[in-house]
Amino acid sequence: MTSLAPRPESPSARRFPVVIVGAGPAGLTVGNTLRAASVDCLVLETETREFIERRPRAGVLEEWAVRELEQRGLADGLLKHAQTHTACEFRFGNERYRLDYHELTGHHHYVYPQPLLVTDLVREYADVRGGAIRFGVRDVQLHGLDSDHPTVSYTDPDSGERHLVHCDFVAGCDGARGVTRTVLPQGARIARHDYGVGWLALLAEAPPSSDCVVFGVHPRGFAGHMARSPEVTRYYLQCPPGDAPENWPHDRVWAELQERLGAADRPPLTEGRLIEKRVLDMHNHVVEPMVFGRLFLAGDAAHLTAPIAAKGMNLALHDAFLLGDGLVAYLTQGDPAGLDGYSAACLGRVWDYQEFSQWLSEVYHGAASGDAYRAGTTLARLRRLFESPAAAAAFAEQYLGLSSVS
Repeated sequence: MTSLAPRPESPSARRFPVVIVGAGPAGLTVGNTLRAASVDCLVLETETREFIERRPRAGVLEEWAVRELEQRGLADGLLKHAQTHTACEFRFGNERYRLDYHELTGHHHYVYPQPLLVTDLVREYADVRGGAIRFGVRDVQLHGLDSDHPTVSYTDPDSGERHLVHCDFVAGCDGARGVTRTVLPQGARIARHDYGVGWLALLAEAPPSSDCVVFGVHPRGFAGHMARSPEVTRYYLQCPPGDAPENWPHDRVWAELQERLGAADRPPLTEGRLIEKRVLDMHNHVVEPMVFGRLFLAGDAAHLTAPIAAKGMNLALHDAFLLGDGLVAYLTQGDPAGLDGYSAACLGRVWDYQEFSQWLSEVYHGAASGDAYRAGTTLARLRRLFESPAAAAAFAEQYLGLSSVS
């Protein structure tokens, strides 16, 4: 890897075995795993603590991920406050079709908004386990990643002073637009897929209108309903990629949601004030491998999964469990096996989830594609899902992440 030449730094350079760039679920889980083993690490985050604890993000957690968090002492708040979901519902042709995946598999989902999980993980890392963390840092740079002695430099937001940190490993957990993605060598392979659609992501101050996640498959476009709390509901509306939230005033949003999620035997959705509107262009990418010298990528820094199948946070946690354990084994016992096998172990699940996301996208979007063939095959997939117990069970396993559990 071509390393960046370090700038002149302040004389007060420090050393940590691991520097973690990014304080999202992946970075904080790695940090907590290291601190539980008494391994020192430093987390660098460009945003403030208040921002990351309030930033709206995903909320669906698979049961295997929650059990892993529980084993690491990181699930107390989640288990106390999360909702459990045991079924989902598809609505098309003005009818509704319920799929009880708990009945099919014995497993369920947890719904716990990511800001709450991040709040729990920050508190545990910084306030309980005494982990070092710097918020609001600027101009993070990575140096010597292809050597045995990498360094990370950053600017302190209060003093403006540059700091240099020596380390053994860097964990890149700062997302698809973070600094760790800017230092990948030319040999890095990035596979991309664009779905050619956008989703208008909405948060409504309105109680959920169903006890489960609802997917609306409609000729006008996909719509989704996901409970976030007893008072707040997440909605999605398919829209053109690159559309502007300003094109979707209150009345238009609710008219489309009522139409696309309507069912003859259900009352209208409960409407409320829209407190968030943003357009997401649906695309995925995967970086291979996920290791470059002493840089280990995790979460969205390594792979982006559109929210089509609610897999992103679960993949980030899976990476973090493997990376945290691998770093602990190496730094405390000299065992390199976990780090050596990290990329391959992560990518098996990543590609499985990517494939399911692509399959589900065709179910969501085929009816609105304007292509009679795609619309016909979409309805065939939906009919099979509710007429074949084997098809329903296979869907449930993928939806819950059971087919990838190692």
